[in-house]
Amino acid sequence: MSTPPEKSEVEKVLSRRWAVFGVLAIAYFFVYFHRVSTAVVSADLEATFGVDAAAIALLSSAYFYAYTIMQLPSGLLTDSLGPRKTVSIFTLVAAAGAILTGIASSFELVVAGRLLIGVGVAMVYIPAMKILSTWYRKNEFASLTGILIAVGNVGGLSAAGPLALISEALGWQEVFVMLGAITILLAAVVWTITRDRPSDMGLPSIQEIEAMERGGSEPVSESGTTEEEAKEKEMTVEETMEKIPMAEALKMTFGSGRKFWPLAVWFFFMYGSVMVYQGLWAGPFFSDVLGWDKPTYGLVLTFIGMGMILGCPIAGYLSDRVLKSRRKVLIMGTVAYTITWAVIWVTAGEITGTEAYMAINFFFGFFGGFLVVSFAQIKELFPISIAGTSTAALNIFPFAGGAILQHLSGLMLTDRSLESYREIWLFMLLCMIVATAAAFLSLEKKTARGRG
Repeated sequence: MSTPPEKSEVEKVLSRRWAVFGVLAIAYFFVYFHRVSTAVVSADLEATFGVDAAAIALLSSAYFYAYTIMQLPSGLLTDSLGPRKTVSIFTLVAAAGAILTGIASSFELVVAGRLLIGVGVAMVYIPAMKILSTWYRKNEFASLTGILIAVGNVGGLSAAGPLALISEALGWQEVFVMLGAITILLAAVVWTITRDRPSDMGLPSIQEIEAMERGGSEPVSESGTTEEEAKEKEMTVEETMEKIPMAEALKMTFGSGRKFWPLAVWFFFMYGSVMVYQGLWAGPFFSDVLGWDKPTYGLVLTFIGMGMILGCPIAGYLSDRVLKSRRKVLIMGTVAYTITWAVIWVTAGEITGTEAYMAINFFFGFFGGFLVVSFAQIKELFPISIAGTSTAALNIFPFAGGAILQHLSGLMLTDRSLESYREIWLFMLLCMIVATAAAFLSLEKKTARGRG
């Protein structure tokens, strides 16, 4: 039977974990910043390189294609290299992409830079999820995921109004060179502060702390096995998590029917539609149809990020503490978000005031932020031994949706008329009707939540 951890050691874990989380949250800030930046600088890109809407859509989707391809490798590298090394190394790749974008002399080099950015920032979220599982209690997971994504949306917000103003003052390419320099510094900070687990600092694990809080002395894994029992079987918790080969884990995930596929379809259309609007065409719509200048529509776009900043943690709290259900929160948010798309389509060209679109964008972001609970939902449907694989597999679909729907929408925008934009908005509404049906078909694990 193991010795309960000292109170001072417990306090170190509970304080140090916020520093670890904070650094990763800053990294995730830049993930979102890059994700939606194309919507703000699209006019500058068109003017600099003489490209059309389809080329801009291809540029924006390049990020998502790279991000999608790197999801399963991110899970594999997180398990083999560890979250700290993975984030540090690939943050440097993102920095190289930002600098290449800033110094590019051709549109093709800008696309190459965005591909590198996509590859680099793709290696932040899955490692962060693993660190949350090793530094935080199970009943804190959805709430912390919500906070992480809320911080990311501060990055998205900063890529709207602030980026518009800075690029106007300094030039868009200078901004990307600055971003590259900042990202290099961030990689150094991640390496210095982040640790994969408390034991890397000689501190007790979160399972040991939970056992002490329950009044026991033996930490229990999510499978219900104590560390003492694992030692008797010559199998630690970490070894238990690695015992299923990747191929078998993928087969278990993709072959699980309603456990996986409704959430995958839902996420494809849900996040893909977010990126079509926030990440690509909302800004050009305000400019082309309503005649707003960049600072004006940049300010209006910030309300999407403001909505998500509130919506993500609120959804996590509702899921963890109030409704104690992932699926109910997912369905609520999806239905409300779909209604918001209907409003965007119906009112396009009918309303022209900034205040009205600030309100629409806020609700778009707020209910779009409810997507955060899907990661807790998928994590609980599969054994802990393949939780990383199942999460990474699900995370393929939102970014595949972003890549494919952005690309398709660029092909649909044959001119910059109201009719072309309305066709895209209607297409997104139809996609969300499919996503809503998928949300109702999704499953969740029946557990007694709410303790602690």
